[in-house]
Amino acid sequence: MFLFRLLLAAAVFTFTLILVIAKPWKLDIGYSALIGALISILLGISTPYDIVKVWNIIWNPTFTFVAIIIMSLVFDYSGFFEYYAIRISKIAAGNGLRLFVLIVLLGSAISAFFANDGTALVLTPIVSAITARTGMDKRRATAFIMATGFIADSSSLPFIISNLVNIIGAGYFGISFAEYAETMIIPDLVSILASLAVLILIYRREASVQYNTANVGDENKVIVDRQIFRLAFPFIALVVLAYFLSSIDSIPVSFIALPAALIILYLARVNGKINTKAVIREAPWQIVLFSLGMYVVVYGFGNAGLTQLLTDLMRHLMILGNPAYTVLGGLFFGFLAGSMNNLPSTMMGVLTVSNLHGNRFLIYANVIGNDIGPKFTPIGSLATLLWMYTLKRKHGIEITPAYYMKIGFMAALPVLTLTLISLYAVIELGL
Repeated sequence: MFLFRLLLAAAVFTFTLILVIAKPWKLDIGYSALIGALISILLGISTPYDIVKVWNIIWNPTFTFVAIIIMSLVFDYSGFFEYYAIRISKIAAGNGLRLFVLIVLLGSAISAFFANDGTALVLTPIVSAITARTGMDKRRATAFIMATGFIADSSSLPFIISNLVNIIGAGYFGISFAEYAETMIIPDLVSILASLAVLILIYRREASVQYNTANVGDENKVIVDRQIFRLAFPFIALVVLAYFLSSIDSIPVSFIALPAALIILYLARVNGKINTKAVIREAPWQIVLFSLGMYVVVYGFGNAGLTQLLTDLMRHLMILGNPAYTVLGGLFFGFLAGSMNNLPSTMMGVLTVSNLHGNRFLIYANVIGNDIGPKFTPIGSLATLLWMYTLKRKHGIEITPAYYMKIGFMAALPVLTLTLISLYAVIELGL
């Protein structure tokens, strides 16, 4: 009976994941996940009460994520990101390798404050445009774009708001914004440096190109709304400060992010230079439905026996002692994310770690694994699937799954391993 129930839950989960990825009848991801949840409930794998449990887990992460993407879209529409992309193109002074490094660093900064999806989906088209202006061929342009896509995830560790995975992982265990940042700043820096080193090793030939800075354009002409543009840095600073202050009274981060998004959206609408209706339309509302539906499916899958199997596996790893179980546990969560998508993988991870009395090493190893692990495969994150589709449709650049996985394993495996080792050092040695 146990095996039958587990296999049935696995079948429902797989069916739901196929619906989400394949999008038959152009079905949005939220509706696909809700269909899976309904099937899971009808088959008795999940229960109606699981909806309440899951909503209590996901409301804060998903609304925070939507708010952050809205803010990133407003600043993108104002010309903020394109301005600085053109600026660094000129600072690089025609040196392609220097430009490569600066774009990676710009991507890591955007991921920290506007989430990984913000970098992948906002910065990628800007980088594509810059490589076109500088006359780079498709092979060289692909190198810059792949680097942008990779750093979007590998640098999304430092703050709770940097990745939906972080919000879910920290929120489940009641970790404050300040506590989380204190633990993850150093692993994030390690991840950025390791990512930069690995990406340069992989793409050093493609990036070593000379270009004419006169062709990249005038950065001042891309500014659409100067008031929003000038407001960006002080606004971001105030919001981040509010995040840290929220740690004092354990205020949910969505209580900061949502008002901030509404304020910047209102100011943009008053100015009338940014299409705020387009911003609202492009916001990832489907992620709310997706999180609810998919997590109901995952919750049922876990209760059917998967959580217990994963818990037993982690207990066996813990026998090896540290840093072995931190590194191996994080690698396992990373491969799990790459094989099934990082959002359901994160949920399975937190349920597993909660059975281990909230082991601090594994709480953060689960987050790191699910932040970087999606780079192993194209299905590792929804943002990657959308990123690849957009590149092909709008920019004529096709990233095949085989090529993506080749680069993913070459880059993500060493970066993930080094980052997990640094996590162990931070917690064990109190760095």
